[in-house]
Amino acid sequence: MECMDADKKEELQLERLKQTVRNVYERVPFYRQKFDESGIKPEDITSLKDLERLPFTKKQDLRDHYPFGLFAASKKEIVRIHASSGTSGKPTVVGYTAKDIDNWAEMVARSIAIAGGEPGNVLHNAYGYGLFTGGLGLHYGSEKLGMATVPVSGGNTERQILLIEDFKPQVICGTPSYILTLAEKMEEMGKNPRETSLQYGIFGAESWSEEMRATLEEKLGIKAQDIYGLSEVMGPGVAMECHEAQDGLHVMDDHFIVEVINPDTLEPVPDGVEGELVFTSLTKEAFPIIRYRTGDIASIKKEPCICGRTSVRMSRIKGRIDDMLIIRGVNVFPSQVENCLLQVKDIVPHYQLHLIQKGLKEKVELHVEVTEEFFGNVCQDMEHELVHDLKEKVKHKVKNNCLVTLNVVVLPPKSIPRSEGKAVRVVKHLIEELSI
Repeated sequence: MECMDADKKEELQLERLKQTVRNVYERVPFYRQKFDESGIKPEDITSLKDLERLPFTKKQDLRDHYPFGLFAASKKEIVRIHASSGTSGKPTVVGYTAKDIDNWAEMVARSIAIAGGEPGNVLHNAYGYGLFTGGLGLHYGSEKLGMATVPVSGGNTERQILLIEDFKPQVICGTPSYILTLAEKMEEMGKNPRETSLQYGIFGAESWSEEMRATLEEKLGIKAQDIYGLSEVMGPGVAMECHEAQDGLHVMDDHFIVEVINPDTLEPVPDGVEGELVFTSLTKEAFPIIRYRTGDIASIKKEPCICGRTSVRMSRIKGRIDDMLIIRGVNVFPSQVENCLLQVKDIVPHYQLHLIQKGLKEKVELHVEVTEEFFGNVCQDMEHELVHDLKEKVKHKVKNNCLVTLNVVVLPPKSIPRSEGKAVRVVKHLIEELSI
């Protein structure tokens, strides 16, 4: 599947697309209504180009049909239910049949192999278990590949370090911000993170930069690869970066069709141009999805990779449309700020953007932390001239790279909360009086 030539792949995708469209038209009233409103019948799909005629699906559609309104399988066919955190209302709910679970496990097994994992290895899984798809998604794929899987989940960092030392895993999985926290804790305990058995890292569930990759690889002595997925489409394993090239994520395009659109005009953009990722599932039974707007910003390319795979590759996620900040008319993603900070000596890779708002007035503060070594050099005096110079260096770096001037707050070590899952990068405050 991963080395299929373009013509055979398109034949397979079209056959599976036709079946999926028939399935949702017959079993999901929401899609039947949307297709009828657009004047489209399943038999109208005769080429992959016809996909562009189909209506988009948005996250709000899932919330509007909470909990099971978009399921295409009966309740007796459902063997598992996952859901999002529901931070802005009811969660989005997705279901899986037994075949869905098996397909998902195979995709994740392929992803782990793409990242360098092999049967007989040990995989340390620090993704959270529960309604979040990360933990169980990686777990089933690891077992499918024939790896000994350590289901440690997130948190309890010192115990995780003990297990890494004793179980000697070759692969570690988790959010990059938490794995960084784990490496820092090793250093605090007087241990060298580079001296573990770890060889490969599979990191995702949040945007992270090339600079963060370099930091993780340097600290842990591993190859750090990006994994992509979201529960509405399947979960982790929709796309995976290979350890040979580390140049774009291989989409499991025998199971999904990926498009990139301009989020404003909804028109397709050329390959290589950034836009919003849109996914259509081809093999899902319980919760098929048609042209789902992910909100993630990336681009795609179709030339074969040096690893030999012919699958479409998507770039690493630049950010989410929801996370994009508009600061004095300039679009800024948190990942761009992270890029800047990781280039500044004496700053650690933990930060937060604080949006302080009253009515229509708003200011943004960038909170950063100094290293323990720097803190000692200034004798723990945060009013020291060197702290002022460092603050100006950060402001200058952000201004040059992101084209905005931010109010920078330089803090002592360990001032910013550490993540045991997804890092909180943007903090919003509403206050009564604000002087800009």
